[in-house]
Amino acid sequence: MLERLEVEVFLALAEELHFGRTAERLHLTTGRVSQVVRKLERRIGGKLFDRTSRSVRLTAVGRQLADDLVPVVAAMEAALRRAEDAGRGVTGELRVAFLGEWTAPVLLKAVALFGERHPECRVDVREVQLANSRSSLEDGSVDVLIASYPFDGMARGPVLLTERRVLAVAAGHPLAAERSVSLEVLGDHLVVQYPAVTSAAFKRDRTPERTPSGRPVPKGPSGATFSELLSLVAMGRGVLPVGEHSRRYYPRPDVAYVPIHDAPPIERGPVWLESNTTARVRAFVRAAADVVSEATAEAAPLCVVAAKD
Repeated sequence: MLERLEVEVFLALAEELHFGRTAERLHLTTGRVSQVVRKLERRIGGKLFDRTSRSVRLTAVGRQLADDLVPVVAAMEAALRRAEDAGRGVTGELRVAFLGEWTAPVLLKAVALFGERHPECRVDVREVQLANSRSSLEDGSVDVLIASYPFDGMARGPVLLTERRVLAVAAGHPLAAERSVSLEVLGDHLVVQYPAVTSAAFKRDRTPERTPSGRPVPKGPSGATFSELLSLVAMGRGVLPVGEHSRRYYPRPDVAYVPIHDAPPIERGPVWLESNTTARVRAFVRAAADVVSEATAEAAPLCVVAAKD
């Protein structure tokens, strides 16, 4: 049976492909990492990595071992978390966050319901920005985030909110007078870009590289926050597809919002780090889904729907 250190070193090196970074990540020396790898290779009877002075690559044997170990380790960690959760119950602290003003009301209602169901668990609510939404989940400062889908690399819950898409343009822009536009117009104008740290899948969804017909979409400047993005739009530096609720939560006299008639709706819901799927997180996601289900049953709003994954 593999020792825990052997598994940790092998999987970390398989991801980093760099002995120095692996050592730093695991708080070991580079020599210790090399020693563990050599020991593991002797046990298996074959090389796991091809190493040169410039690069480290997985061999076919190494790739197979990594593919086999990752789900096993994830399952063991999940089983341990479930056991710990069962022993403790839903207690402690849950840190939840929202990205975008109009997601806050749903989040706060979910927090209230969660608090009624689990009074022994304290909930901390905060706002994150585009630039730190992913890092807040990865470093553990946030457990659950209500954000737009897709949010690649994260676990996700049911869709809580949907809205139609509109195109944000400067108030004096020629498109501002249109009743609606097609996604094809993105090929005719610079499109303001989200920050580099934003989810790649999200950026492909909001600011695609090509129009539906295949024309390239010219890229404009990027901003770090949503307000910065709208300011770039207002200055005529580009246009930006956004959700229609921007009209209400980000009204600006220098920005017009024009409906996009051929774009799919934007979907939002809870996202979290897969390795942080605790009883607290699961209970909060259930509470958020129940809040939206109840609201839908009572009022049947057009812009807020509940759906199952």
